[in-house]
Amino acid sequence: MLSSTSLQEIDRAVAKYPSDQKQSAVMAALAIAQRDKGWLSNDLMEYIAQYLSMPPVAVYEVASFYSMYNLSPVGQFKLSICTNLPCALQGANHTAEALKNKLGIGFNQTTKDGCFTLKEAECMGSCGDAPVVIINDRKMVPSIKPENVDAFLQTLTAEKNDKGAL
Repeated sequence: MLSSTSLQEIDRAVAKYPSDQKQSAVMAALAIAQRDKGWLSNDLMEYIAQYLSMPPVAVYEVASFYSMYNLSPVGQFKLSICTNLPCALQGANHTAEALKNKLGIGFNQTTKDGCFTLKEAECMGSCGDAPVVIINDRKMVPSIKPENVDAFLQTLTAEKNDKGAL
């Protein structure tokens, strides 16, 4: 179900813990599996549970708790915008509306071309840079204002066309 490279990476993560605590590598295993497959299907989470000798529900609990795990397919660019109070006070809700309007989707939806998925996120710990967007759970972009949304999306589209997704 996973590539041999991904299984080797999971084995390296498991090796960091005592042999009777290999389930402690569940977050790493989920991240590796998601990078390999793009998202975490129920079958994939069950496979990880079996691989780590833990109940499937325990894997699902972890995967469903953290917003960095995708429980359904996402676009090439997953845009997560923080709407917690500090970001909201700096205009995150207005930026979120601008993103929704420009992309023609709501939260937890993907554009028809499969390019963008928009997510609402919890605090990202960068309140001084609010409002904050994280691209593909990896790249933080600070101070995204409604008036910057067009340029922001054009930059991503250009990057996609030049070299593929981030």
